Amino acid sequence: MKTVVVVSGGMDSVTLAQYLAHEEHDVRLVSFDYGQRHRKELACASDCARRINARHDIIDLTNITRLISRSALTSNDIDVPDGHYAEDTMRQTIVPNRNSIMASIAIGIAVNEQADHVALGIHAGDHYIYPDCRPTFATTLEQHAKVANAGFLPDHFTILTPFVHMTKGEIVALGASIGVPYASTWSCYKGGDIHCGACGTCFERREAFADADVIDPTIYQSSPHYDDPRADQTPMPELRNIDNKHQSMP
Repeated sequence: MKTVVVVSGGMDSVTLAQYLAHEEHDVRLVSFDYGQRHRKELACASDCARRINARHDIIDLTNITRLISRSALTSNDIDVPDGHYAEDTMRQTIVPNRNSIMASIAIGIAVNEQADHVALGIHAGDHYIYPDCRPTFATTLEQHAKVANAGFLPDHFTILTPFVHMTKGEIVALGASIGVPYASTWSCYKGGDIHCGACGTCFERREAFADADVIDPTIYQSSPHYDDPRADQTPMPELRNIDNKHQSMP
């Protein structure tokens, strides 16, 4: 099965790419430079591609950076917030329509190469803040791809999101079982020389290793503790009744 995998260079997408390769998919990786301040993650995506011997393209989207600049990830005028990943302040890290833009290009590549799947590393921990990481996004995206490319995609084409109901800790546990070198992944949105340890993605990274009982190879500038703001809140409808079983691979 030929699968186009969107790989940022972060923990989830690198695990996804290595997992699919482990499951004997014929994977080719695609990454995006959209002007993110943590673009050093792209080097980790390239490392992943070399490790699993996969074709890899980094697509330059920097010409649209100024058009999607109302985000802490694409504007130096907005600070990357510290705190728990589910804090409302993390909304500042939303890049307008980012996953749709990237997935649409990946689907175009899949059509061109007659791939069986496009794979995204979205997971349950992102559902709360990011609408384009929820199950309905993935199912709607697949429907859109089939309608927009009717007659040009294989009939069995699917958008693979095997981590969509998994926690980040479960993803780390899976990755550790197949030898993912997490020191060669990048999470920190601030994009410094080392992980800051305080922003939402750094906290989520630290928490994932702890939950998975896997040694964290990451060096952090600091390691603050944050309480989960969701503890006393009613889940959004999209988050209710989510089990921890991930989508089976074809």
